[in-house]
Amino acid sequence: MLHELLLALLGYTGDLIIDEREHQNSAATPLSGDAPISEECSFKLAPDISFIEPSERDLLEKIITLGFYYREIDRFASKARNLSWIRSANASPLERAAELSKSKTERPSVYRRAIANGIVEILSVYRSAVLLIEQKLLSETMPILATVTQGLNKFFVLFPPLYELVLEIERDDIRGGQLLNLLHKRCHCGMPELQACIQRLLWHGHQVMYNQLASWMVYGILQDQHGEFFIRRQEDRDTEQCSSHSDVSEKLARLSTDYTSVTDWHLGFHIFLDMLPEYIHMRIGESILFAGKAVRVLRNPSSAFRFQDQLITRSSQKIQGVTGRFSIQKEPLLDMKLIGEELLPQSDADKIEAMLQGLKEPSEFHKRSFECAVDSIRAIAASHLWQLVVVRANLNGHLKALKDYFLLEKGDFFQCFLEESRQLMRLPPRQSTAEADLMVPFQLAAIKTISEEDKYFSRVSLRMPSFGITVKSPHVDLLKAKAYADGTSGAALSSGNSDISLDGWDGIALEYSVDWPLQLFFTQEVLSKYCKVFQYLLRLKRTQMELEKSWASVMHQDHTYFAKHRNDRINYSKSQQRRQTCRPMWRVREHMAFLIRNLQFYIQVDVIETQWNILQAHIQESHDFTELVGFHQEYLSALISQSFLDLGSVSRILDGIMKLCIQFCWAIENQESSENTPELEHITEEFNKKSNSLYTILRSTRLAGSQRAPFLRRFLLRLNFNSFFELVDLALSHPWWLASAFHWGCTSLFMSNDNTLADYGRRYGS
Repeated sequence: MLHELLLALLGYTGDLIIDEREHQNSAATPLSGDAPISEECSFKLAPDISFIEPSERDLLEKIITLGFYYREIDRFASKARNLSWIRSANASPLERAAELSKSKTERPSVYRRAIANGIVEILSVYRSAVLLIEQKLLSETMPILATVTQGLNKFFVLFPPLYELVLEIERDDIRGGQLLNLLHKRCHCGMPELQACIQRLLWHGHQVMYNQLASWMVYGILQDQHGEFFIRRQEDRDTEQCSSHSDVSEKLARLSTDYTSVTDWHLGFHIFLDMLPEYIHMRIGESILFAGKAVRVLRNPSSAFRFQDQLITRSSQKIQGVTGRFSIQKEPLLDMKLIGEELLPQSDADKIEAMLQGLKEPSEFHKRSFECAVDSIRAIAASHLWQLVVVRANLNGHLKALKDYFLLEKGDFFQCFLEESRQLMRLPPRQSTAEADLMVPFQLAAIKTISEEDKYFSRVSLRMPSFGITVKSPHVDLLKAKAYADGTSGAALSSGNSDISLDGWDGIALEYSVDWPLQLFFTQEVLSKYCKVFQYLLRLKRTQMELEKSWASVMHQDHTYFAKHRNDRINYSKSQQRRQTCRPMWRVREHMAFLIRNLQFYIQVDVIETQWNILQAHIQESHDFTELVGFHQEYLSALISQSFLDLGSVSRILDGIMKLCIQFCWAIENQESSENTPELEHITEEFNKKSNSLYTILRSTRLAGSQRAPFLRRFLLRLNFNSFFELVDLALSHPWWLASAFHWGCTSLFMSNDNTLADYGRRYGS
């Protein structure tokens, strides 16, 4: 009976102590290793035993539950430590199919295996305790039940919670970070023995996590065959199981294709929240994600980087065959000698590995130490990435180039381009040749204003998004440009009809070619924001130029007509009458020019230059790549918000005003008689409505508490520095006030005997 009790404590039943679960089977065969864990204790004393007292029976029933717990916990550990899925890779097709069918119900888990190793340690202590009890009972005459109870007393505290733990793990299929989270919660209990036991299991689970962190943050390799790590590939977002191939083999396969590390940076990996333990803050998870991606970029410079010199040489030879003046010069983005140099020094990699190794040693998880180590590793990775992007890739030079071309810093170039394309833009764009037509004035402007030392202009491309063709900008067909300058292409430009509206040219956009590693910084989202600001500024500059050109053109016509007919009294009087008729229109044009000039000055000086200086200060102070990305995002957001591009009520009015200004200029230049007068009056009326609406919004008290209030007030100050709009608003709302003011002004002039009444009338009359 003694030995049968001891065997039952190790999970082996017999005639005295039986397993009811086995006896329910007709064949009474032992349970297989793949059978699920029983949810109720099935170890019982045989019902036909009558020589045991009831009190002893109750005590035996309590003792043998330890054997049941031991067997179920041991079965869980054996299944979790089963490595047959590794052997299945070299097995025959039939055996592999059988293993795969099993894996559908039992997925491998390295975290469960680690926890199982900790459970085996606890079970080995239990077996040693049973062996010690056996030795005591065989060597001395001692009460059996009292000795067993005393020897296994602490396991009555440990085994029931452990059994519930493994039962929950198997029933709910808890794996990976979820398993760590469960163990971390179970650590908070009032029993020191149980707490020490669960902490030991958690320590084993953390060893797996630290190994995955070391692989990710030291080598940039994601070792997660079973989808248990909280860092995952982007293509696995909607699936629960990752690819069975290792990240190493996948990396080697991708390096043989046109794959770059930039794709991994933006789209390759993400944080899988279901596997992120609750005691690891989201900020720490993002730092781990960033550090691994940064190390991955630094250790894999991408094929585009390695073949950069070959691509530049090939493109240079191609364009040199077209033109002799503009040729792409090799930009010293990155010294090609760096191909053989490690962007992440081995000393820093060893430092990262030492930090993670230091986290593995303590028996308890210290959250503060873990977060400090992750922050330090992230700082190392961010510093080297900053060195690569900012220093070696000359980030500031590219930022200046984007400011020059996308923010119209090179005003002479765009002034020349708009002047050369002015006649073209008065015609609707043609679907088939819109970009090609624009390329001629674009290239001609480049010849006149862009020097050969400008190494960034080669990266700028002109395109019309609605037409779908992209034409490279930097190099010019001189014969075509000269023909355009001589006016020989005017017929070709004016031929053909199109249903596209005159505003089709508002779709003009720029593209900027970015090489590795600057693609980490200049994402498509960033470049699209630059393009949005560029389109707005180009429309604004085009409007301002049209207002100036229309004034110059009409004044030239007027002076020519006056000089031709100044000795002819009849035509001279007609000329004077014509001037009097056009004078109100010129006041409207001046109001338009005043608003557009101030808006342009506000954006270029108060917004762009101010924010640029702030960005430059941040670049000088920061040595962290992520901080720099954040500063640049703030820079772009400030450009958009302070230019009111995201404030619909203001941007719609400004767009409408710019369209009215261009329509006004075209109508005034084409005015040969009084036929256009109703159209001009309609444009004037609409302009007055929109400008008054703009002023009303700018001084509205509803926006006083808005974040944009200071910028709206600054723009309003430029428009209304002399209270002009307030006087206009008062005059429109109270016409009697305007009449009284005019009467008072005239009376004062008469009483002062001043001879400036004619002057006053010329300035403010009519």
